[in-house]
Amino acid sequence: MRILFHAAVITFGLAIGSGIGGCAALRPTRYVVNIDSLAQSEAALKKRYVLFSGKEGVDVDDLQFQEFATYVALVLRENGYLYVANLNDADVAIFLSYGIGDPETRQYSYSTPIWGQTGVAASTTYGTISTSGGGAATYSGNTTYTPTFGITGSQAHAATSTTYARALSLEAYDVPTYLHGKKMLQVWTTRVVSTGSSGDLRLVLPYMVAAMKPYLGISTGQGVQVEVAQNAPYVQWLLSSHVSVASIPSSK
Repeated sequence: MRILFHAAVITFGLAIGSGIGGCAALRPTRYVVNIDSLAQSEAALKKRYVLFSGKEGVDVDDLQFQEFATYVALVLRENGYLYVANLNDADVAIFLSYGIGDPETRQYSYSTPIWGQTGVAASTTYGTISTSGGGAATYSGNTTYTPTFGITGSQAHAATSTTYARALSLEAYDVPTYLHGKKMLQVWTTRVVSTGSSGDLRLVLPYMVAAMKPYLGISTGQGVQVEVAQNAPYVQWLLSSHVSVASIPSSK
C-alpha cells in the first residue's frame, strides 16, 4: 500500500461508546489480543505527532475513523504523546489502520456425560417375626438399597462456530527525514490482532486499543498475548470520553 504524507489540520468528532452486554457462563467475557511491536532506539524521544489514515480509501473525515482515532489519541496522550495540527511541528506521522476479515465457520464435535446409577453402595433389611398360638412363626421383611451414581456413558453432539479476525495497526514515520529527503523512515510500529465471535469492529476495537497501551513505541521482542475483561475500567473510560483529537492535551 502506498502511503504519502500530506499536511493537514485534522479535527476529529465525538467518539460515542455503547454499552456492552452478555457474559460467559463461568466468567465475564474477555477479549484476547495478540500484540507485536517494533521500535528504533530513539523512538522514545519522538513524542509530537500528526495522525493520518493508513487505510486505503478511508479519509480522516470518515466517521468511523474519527471514532477510532479518538481512542488512539487518548492512549497516546496517556503515553506522553502530544498531538499537533501542523506536519512541520511533528516528530512523527502516525498512520492508523484497522480492519476485519470475512467470517470463518468451522464444524466441531463434543460429548457430554450421561449420569445414572452405577451400582449399590449398601443395603439395609428390616423385618418382623410373628408367632401364632400353635407355635408356628412367620417372617416379613423389607430391604432398602443405597445406590451409587456416576457417569454411565456419553452423548455426542455436533456444532458450528463462526469467528472473525480483527486487526489494528499504528505505524510511526519520522517527519524531518521525510521533509528533508522524501524518505519514509519507520520509527515504530505496533500491530494488534484478535480473533473472536464478534464481527462488530466498533465493539471490539476499544479493547484492542486498551491492550496495546503499554507497548506503543517500544519493542516487545516477541508477540505478546493480552486479555482485557469486558468491564475493564480503562475501556469504559475510553468509551465515555466524548472529545476530539485536537482537544486532547499532552499529559506532560
